[in-house]
Formats: sequence, structure tokens, C-alpha cells
Amino acid sequence: MNINEINELAKNIRIDILTMTSNANSGHPGGSLSSADILAVLYGNILKYDSKNPKWEDRDRFILSKAHACPVLYAALAENGYFDTSELLTFRKLNSRLQGHSHIKTPGVEMSGGSLGQGLSFGVGVALSARLDEKNYKTYVLLGDGELNEGQNWEAIMTAKKYELGNLVAIVDKNGIQNDRFTHEVMDLNPLPEKWKSFGWECFEVDGHDTESLIQVFQSVNFENPIPKVIIADTIKGKGVSFMENNPDFHGKAANPEQLKQAIAEINNQ
Repeated sequence: MNINEINELAKNIRIDILTMTSNANSGHPGGSLSSADILAVLYGNILKYDSKNPKWEDRDRFILSKAHACPVLYAALAENGYFDTSELLTFRKLNSRLQGHSHIKTPGVEMSGGSLGQGLSFGVGVALSARLDEKNYKTYVLLGDGELNEGQNWEAIMTAKKYELGNLVAIVDKNGIQNDRFTHEVMDLNPLPEKWKSFGWECFEVDGHDTESLIQVFQSVNFENPIPKVIIADTIKGKGVSFMENNPDFHGKAANPEQLKQAIAEINNQ
């Protein structure tokens, strides 16, 4: 996709997120909206995949560690042909394939999520599997900044460096809010880039809403270098909706019908 198509994809993903969570009257719109541009770039420009053959052996793997933000993944998958967008309205319904945390029964989902802090460990295993199977696919793991409080992440970070997993890319959606508080109030992560570097990772920093910059960073990654990579994306929780931006209330609260109308209007006018 060209940049205009990617920006249009990001807009559609945001509208899908708002619509499905509002329809279910539950879900996590804030952290889904903050990562919409990241997924639009990945699925529109970076990842190698076949939406008609989700289990294609040579596909790149995308792992959503912050699995409560699954609306952004479901929207990206639907908008790119894994299933019809009409299915998004079954989100969080009984017997739906689109549950409140991502699940491998959904086409295109690589890991069943729920408990935070496990996705990077899973990604380390997937990246090791590519090496053992002599496959060239790449593994991308999207983490929330709040879940970096989990010690398992730092064990995985050490392990990836030990095994020189140059085919592994971690992405931190650094939106500054976890659950109902700001991350610096819970556990200050700063200086985050220096921490990843001290564990031996190659570190990139980018505006997580600047799609052109995101493309440049992803395309600049040198997979011949046997060092794992991390992209720290500075984002805004609830990005695109004025009353949701930087508002911890919308971590796990959906827009009501009137708020939904306002939110969609704001996104369409951007």
C-alpha cells in the first residue's frame, strides 16, 4: 500500500475499533486506538502474509502480547481479508470467533493471549523455531508499555540476545497509561531505550502515529544483523478521539451511542 492507502486503513481500523467495542458495550478501545497506525503499517506495508491462507508456513508472524487490545488486531485482519468486516459486530458475543482476548481460533491470530507479559517469550520461541526449521520468516511482537512491569519480559529479552535472534522485532506501544493510571505512577520505565540497549538489543525510537516514519523504521531493520531489535513507538492512548486521548477512563470502557457518533465524526474529519 502507498502512504495514503495506509492512512485510510488506519482510519478504518479506528472506526472498526470504536464500532465493535460500542456494539459490545465492553472492550479496550484506548490501547487499541493507540496502536492502530502501527498495525496499519505492518499489515499494509511490512508483513509477508496470505489472508486466504492464514497458516501459510512462510508467513511473517505477528504476536499481540497486549491481547486485551485485540480489537485493533481483529480490525486489521478483517480489513485485510482474513474474514468479513461484518463479523466484527460479533465481538465478545457468545460463540463468536472474536473474543475479548485474542485466540488462535481466529484466522490470523498466532497466540492465545490473556495474562500480560507472555507474548515476547512466545515470540522468542517462534523466532527460534524459524531458525530450527531453516525458514526466513520474521517475528514481530507488540507489547504494551505497562506490561513491561512483568519480569518475564526481561527474561525473554535476555534470552533473545543470548540466542542472537536477529529475526525478532519487539514493538513497544508506549502510550503512557496502564489500566486506570499513568505508567509513571505505577512503575517508571524511564530510561526505557537505555534499558533495552543494556540488554544487547538494537533500539529504534519513532512517533507511533507518523506512518511514514514507521515505514522507514521498519524498512531500515537489518535482519542480517544477529541482534534482536526493538522499536519504541511513542503513542497516545485513545488516539484520534478527543475525549479518549490520554484518558485512563477509556482503557476498558466503550463509547456510548452518542459518544460513538462524535468519535467517528472526529476520525472522519482528520
